[in-house]
Amino acid sequence: MWPEKCQFRFGKKSLLFSSLAVAVLVVLSWYSYFPETSSNWHSRYGFSCKANSEGSVFFRSSPDNVNVIKLKRMVYPKSETLKPPRTNVLSVSPWLAPIVWEGNFNIDILNELFRQENVRIGLTVFAIKKYIRFLKTFIETAEKFFMVGYPVNYYIFTDLVGNVTNFNMTVGPRKQLIFLEVPSYERWEDVTMRRMQMIRDFTKQRFASEVDYLVCLDVDMIFQDHVGVEILSDVFGTLHPAFFVKGRDKFTYERRPESQAYIPEDEGDFYYAGGYFGGKVEEVYKLTNHCHHAMLTDKANNIEAIWHDESYLNNYFLYYKKPTKILSPEYLWNERDGTAFYLRKIRFIALHKNMDEVRT
Repeated sequence: MWPEKCQFRFGKKSLLFSSLAVAVLVVLSWYSYFPETSSNWHSRYGFSCKANSEGSVFFRSSPDNVNVIKLKRMVYPKSETLKPPRTNVLSVSPWLAPIVWEGNFNIDILNELFRQENVRIGLTVFAIKKYIRFLKTFIETAEKFFMVGYPVNYYIFTDLVGNVTNFNMTVGPRKQLIFLEVPSYERWEDVTMRRMQMIRDFTKQRFASEVDYLVCLDVDMIFQDHVGVEILSDVFGTLHPAFFVKGRDKFTYERRPESQAYIPEDEGDFYYAGGYFGGKVEEVYKLTNHCHHAMLTDKANNIEAIWHDESYLNNYFLYYKKPTKILSPEYLWNERDGTAFYLRKIRFIALHKNMDEVRT
């Protein structure tokens, strides 16, 4: 029971008056806290979805998050649940990472989504020693086919800055050529393994503040078809064209148990190429940092993995961080492997060269 002095007695009129007063106070308090009209008050805590006069749809986030996402009206064929566009190739990994093939994505939809995010893309390439001869053609073809319409920083690691800056390379709007001077190691094996360290170091020093995604490629290649935002993901790898139809026992993993790159013969998902990987800047940092430290451990034990940085990359993708997207061999091909019915496009292809000559 309430104490006598705290008890309240109301007649019918008093009760009605008090109820109305409370209701008025609640309404006034509501509108003082939610000044928006009742039709969109919920945008403070979630989002509103409306159709404008042109039929477009937009989502408005809370006032604390002022980004406005707009989706233009787009007309395209409806996806058929029981009719996948590709049935002759694997389109998803066992851990549900998409495998990117021509025919299983709509680039127009992807462009709309990525442009809303204002993504900035960095491309790293190493033009060291004799490999500078491939740089001009690489950049010229990238300008035609790589991330067309997006801002791109071409990060060119080279030991011959004075030479490559005289190549008369030009790039389009919102594109930049950035030359990063790095040491020239005596052996080509050291050059390829040190790439992980160099990418890691520059990611921390500058890439993290300049771009959102990094794409790390070999320079002795050319683009010959579209390569766009369909490749972007948290971290992606690329199926090696020489191994993607072979069993894991044929993969050239590092097989010595004493190496940090070791993978036994009865393990492995795919064989990934060392010359084509990437992802969000922070994920590329984790990948390159891990591989660099694994190499240092092996070097202290006088071990050099069979395929250098590629061996450590495969170990990382198997045991530490599986790719969230996998690129099909369309994105890395070699003419010596011929053509195949499953390749609807060949987007990035190795140049013919005398490997012994360019590596000495």
